[in-house]
This record gives sequence, structure tokens and C-alpha cells, in this order.
Amino acid sequence: MTQLNKLFAPKQLEVLDQVVNDPMWNLMINYGAVRAGKTFVDNFVFLLDVRHAAEVAQGQGVLHPQYILAGVSSKTIQNNVLNEIENTFGLSFHFDKHNSFEIMFPGLPAVKIVQAFTGSIAGLGAIRGMTAYGAYINEASLANEEVFDEIRKRCSPDGARVVCDTNPDIPTHYLKKKYIDNPNHSKAIRSNHFRIDDNTFLSKTYIQNLKETEPAGMFYDRAIEGEWAAAEGIVYQDFDQKTMIIPRSKVPDNLTIICGVDWGYEHKGCIVVAGVDNKDRYFILEEHTAQFKEIDYWTDIAKDIQKRYGNRVPFYADSARPEHVAHFQQSGINCINAYKNRLTGVEYVAKAMKTNAFFVAQDAIDNTGISQTSDKYHWFLEEIYQYVWDDKTGEPLKVNDDVMDTIRYAIATYERIKNIPTSPSINEQANYLNSLGF
Repeated sequence: MTQLNKLFAPKQLEVLDQVVNDPMWNLMINYGAVRAGKTFVDNFVFLLDVRHAAEVAQGQGVLHPQYILAGVSSKTIQNNVLNEIENTFGLSFHFDKHNSFEIMFPGLPAVKIVQAFTGSIAGLGAIRGMTAYGAYINEASLANEEVFDEIRKRCSPDGARVVCDTNPDIPTHYLKKKYIDNPNHSKAIRSNHFRIDDNTFLSKTYIQNLKETEPAGMFYDRAIEGEWAAAEGIVYQDFDQKTMIIPRSKVPDNLTIICGVDWGYEHKGCIVVAGVDNKDRYFILEEHTAQFKEIDYWTDIAKDIQKRYGNRVPFYADSARPEHVAHFQQSGINCINAYKNRLTGVEYVAKAMKTNAFFVAQDAIDNTGISQTSDKYHWFLEEIYQYVWDDKTGEPLKVNDDVMDTIRYAIATYERIKNIPTSPSINEQANYLNSLGF
């Protein structure tokens, strides 16, 4: 046990003990905070459960058992599961033409690992009709419920088990309501809740830094406490108008300029110009918002921005209007599709606010003497205090969000591409985003 204590935290040992010594369960859900130790222990859980599947199959005289490895997409399975296992154990996997592979243990039948994708109902095709001796579901809270149910049904032999790992979501999520909180399943289900403090291998300083920089409210509850937290009230709880709106004279020089673009017609369209300094602080420099404007209007705005900030300025645009993105590109504007994951994008902006790295130039949002119907009217302050959570979806409500979306596109996309080589071309940025699956 002393040697195990050097490798695993107490919470991780609890999980491993359930896998090895508890015969009563058929569904395990490991959920909780980021950096809490879930991924590391889940590598061992996955391999132990594949071995369990091989033992069950051997006991039933089955020579070629199958096991389901499920995730949102092929890329997430590779990044979140297979790469981690290869790095931890030095294993290599040999895939057949269906992207399946085998895992073998001495004296046991080889287990065929069949990959299934849970991001949409189409994922049912890979597993329909098969009999599985177990399953491992990565990022289970992102799984389509029908696909999740089908995976459980495929694991029908006596002794077959399903293991899930996930970050928490909204409290009304089916995974929490139907399985974690359902007392009728208490004998068959093991749910293990990880908090950041459960990872005893992290330094106290590191944990304290995470706690101090995580945005308030839902983000903190999920990322630090590992709770299935509801999103309540305004989205950007850490926005402080008194300290974050600054005079233009306090905006530093030599900023990296980036732009966000949200197309609109019936609802407002918007282009935001932001600057990033060498401390990764964001400064909103301009907001251009208007309604009932054709693409040529926005092209003229972008061209004017180019004249003042340079032709290499990138425009990260909503991909919902590909013809508008193409029009910008054909007009000589460096425009690519923005990174659009809403919750992750909001978290980037919220973290900038939490860590005092978000500022707005006063003249960029000043409405003195300007009518609300004017194309010169700025909507930033109108929106940020009306930008609220939707308690049904756990994401921001899609009302009065045009400027908020535009800022999110600019900051989130920049955050995703900032680690590629210095001064990448717009094509290199686009290729990098595509390589990440966006």
C-alpha cells in the first residue's frame, strides 16, 4: 500500500478499489474538477476494465470479446484517452480499417476495442447489433443520451460494466438526474466525485492560484469543487465598470491587434477591435455595431480598420455566414472562421476579467450625445449587464448578445492560436484551428 500511496492519491485509490474489489456495480461515473486526478486514474481504470471484460468473456467461453471505447469524436478519443495511455504505459495501438484495435493480456482472449462516437445520434451506427463485454465513455456529459443508452444496452452479458468519466454540467443533465442522483440504482452505480483538493500531488500554491483565478459562480463551482452547478444571474460576474473602463491615455502602446466579427441584419451586426499587450491583457479599442446593413457596409468598416492598424490585422468571424467570410477574403481582408464553442469562449473572457486582464477604452463605448438608433451608438454596456445564463441549457441566453459574441470570438480565437509560431499568417491560423477540430 505504501508504494501505491506514492503513485495514487486517496481518492484515486478509492476508485481503483471499486474496480478491483467491488463486484456489485455495472455503471461507474467518475466526475469532477479539472486537474483533480481523474484522467490519470481513468487510464488504469480503462485497462483494468478491459482485463475484467476478457476474464468475463473467458468464463463464458467467448473467444473474441468486444469492448466499446466511446467519446465525442475520433479526435477526442485519441487526445483524451489513447494518447494518455500511450504516454503513461508506453503502449502502441494497431488499428484496422474500421479504426478498431486489440488489447491482449496473458492467458486471456484478446479484446477487440470498437470506437463509437457519442456527439450525435449517428454514433449508433458503430455499435448497433453488437454485444459488448464492457464500455468506457469519455466526456460522458457531452454524449447524446440515445447513444449513451444504446451503449449500456450493448453491454448485456452478465458481468459487463460501463465506466464513464466527465466534467460536470448543469444539475438537470440526464447523467446526474437519471444515474448519479437516482436512489433506485444505488446498488448498481458507483459515482465518484473529484474536487481539486483531492489531487494531493498538486502543490498548495498551484491549487490556491487556480482558486484565485477561476471566474466566480458556475465556473468556480465546476472547475474547483467539481459540482454540477447551475448557471445563475449575469454571465460576467467579475466585470467591474469602475476599474475595467479606462481612459484611452491608459491603453498601452505596441498592442497586437485582433478583431471579432458577428454578422447581422435583422439583429445587430458588430465588429470589435481589441488589442493584446505582452502581459496577455485585453483592451477593447473600438466597437462598431449597426442593424440592417449589407455586407459592403461591414467591408468598408474592416477596410478602414486595416488602414489604421495594418493589412495583417486578423478578423475572426462568425462562421454562420460563410458567404460573408468569403466576401471579406476576396476583398483582401484577413478573415477566418472564429472559435465558436460558447462555454469555453465565455470562460476565456471571464478569466481575463477575473485576473484583471480585461479593459475597455472609455471612448470605445462612449454614447454621449448619440441616439440609440444611430450607427455610432455603442452597445457594450447595454449588453454586458443583460448577458445572463439560460438555466435550461447552462449557456448564455441568446438575447442582446451581439457585442458579447463578437468579443468572445476575438478573445477565444486568439487564445486558441496564440501558441503557434510567432506572427503566423491568417492561413496558418486557420489551419491550426482546423487541426484542433474547429
